Amino acid sequence: MSDRPKIPRQESLMMPLVRNPFVHKLDLTVGDKIRIAICTVTLFPIRLILILMFLLIAWLLALVALLGIKDELKEPLSGWRRFLRDYPYYFALRAMFFASGFHWLRYKGQKAPSHEAPIAAVAPHSTYTDPLAVFFALSIPTGVGRIETDSTPFVGTLVRILQPVFVSRNDPNSRQNTIKEIKRRAQSGGKWPQVIIFPEGTCTNRSCLISFKGGAFYPGVAVQPVVLRYLTVPDTVTWTWEGPGAYKVLWLTLCNLNNKLEVEFLPVYKPSEEEIKDPKLFARNVRAVMAEALNVPVTDHTYEDTRLMLQATKTGLPLSAGLVEFQKIRTKLGVTFDSVGNLLDKYAEIAKSDSDEGIDLEDFARYLDLPVSPALKEMFQLYDRDGTGKIDFREYIIGCSLLTQPANSEETIQLAFQMFDEGDKGYISQQELTQILHNAFGMTDTDVAKLFHNIDQEDSGKITYEQFKSYAEKKPEYAMLFKTYQQMNAVKEATNEQQQQGDKVKAE
Repeated sequence: MSDRPKIPRQESLMMPLVRNPFVHKLDLTVGDKIRIAICTVTLFPIRLILILMFLLIAWLLALVALLGIKDELKEPLSGWRRFLRDYPYYFALRAMFFASGFHWLRYKGQKAPSHEAPIAAVAPHSTYTDPLAVFFALSIPTGVGRIETDSTPFVGTLVRILQPVFVSRNDPNSRQNTIKEIKRRAQSGGKWPQVIIFPEGTCTNRSCLISFKGGAFYPGVAVQPVVLRYLTVPDTVTWTWEGPGAYKVLWLTLCNLNNKLEVEFLPVYKPSEEEIKDPKLFARNVRAVMAEALNVPVTDHTYEDTRLMLQATKTGLPLSAGLVEFQKIRTKLGVTFDSVGNLLDKYAEIAKSDSDEGIDLEDFARYLDLPVSPALKEMFQLYDRDGTGKIDFREYIIGCSLLTQPANSEETIQLAFQMFDEGDKGYISQQELTQILHNAFGMTDTDVAKLFHNIDQEDSGKITYEQFKSYAEKKPEYAMLFKTYQQMNAVKEATNEQQQQGDKVKAE
């Protein structure tokens, strides 16, 4: 048995299966379909007209309230401007929400004043109606938004009256400035309304709480957790990455007779000194409190998982292939999004399939242009961490990061090159490559010739160290494969030597 490096299963990054938080499958009964068909020609157009009408009224009120204001206000609105926002503007949006079919709104718990909890962390975030629901529940809070929104026609006016903290992705100091502004408002003694933040950063199907981003927790001030529960059956409101699109969600929701929503205010969470120093710890602890209230699990999925999902579809893989709980992978392995994205492309190159069943040993062998051999089986088992005989993308990331990439060092590549280069000439001939690969992996002369040509891009009839290194970096599995072969040979030689010594002792 080889002394190949092993990772204990209990220390593995493989976790129990969690439902994909970025997919929503809508199951409609015959009764639902009949109701939708009737409401499409009756209730839907009436509600849509009312929504547009109340939205236009709200926009006109916001436009009047902002007359004469060009720059971002550093103080809360006051006087007649605040009156227009707090009453006519508020009721216009409330009427629009009611016209959307949200007749049943229930509130639980006690809303904290802004001087006690300057930030409201809201989860789960699952649809575009979430901000409106919280808007009414928190009595006109403010929020955090992209600076581009401010200049967007129509929408910009509706948002600007709420005086959000604008964030610019083009400004390297934007994050620090945002934290400073939230702290400034938090220390105003309640003059500013609460800042609402959806810490998940993207929409999910509410089956779990994904990783919380740090925006709500970097300021180190008290936070009020707020949880949302949509109780409408069937669930037509959820809008996430795989499932009904925005227009379909709007249409189906407006065809419901009554949309039910419950908003619960949890007790204010005051951070400890340790949590103030460690916003990630602060975020995890608040998430745990909210998950317990919702009775759902937590996962380490992030917005980066959705980006990987989209990248997976571009390579011909299913969306779920890119679902890796990126936060956990990054924390444990220290990998970047770009490096994981590159591994996804390599994984897709191996898979060459539109199924999500994973890669088997034969797929792996074809990718490396090698026949199945004991050494290849040994290395494949390093990736196959759950012993299924298949590698999924997450296992491939872990295998490459923990095993292949460290093995693919300059020293390892040099040792592999020297194994082929007889006489230290500084290059490898096709005959030398054939001899080793035939003995080690059972490769035919034809397969070796193909591999030799792939490495020898200049068709010079020899492989230099730079060419060998360049190819090994493209397919780092080779470096680990040669290392595995060397280890197997070393174990085999040691076993033979022990056997010979044993035979010698018996003979004596």
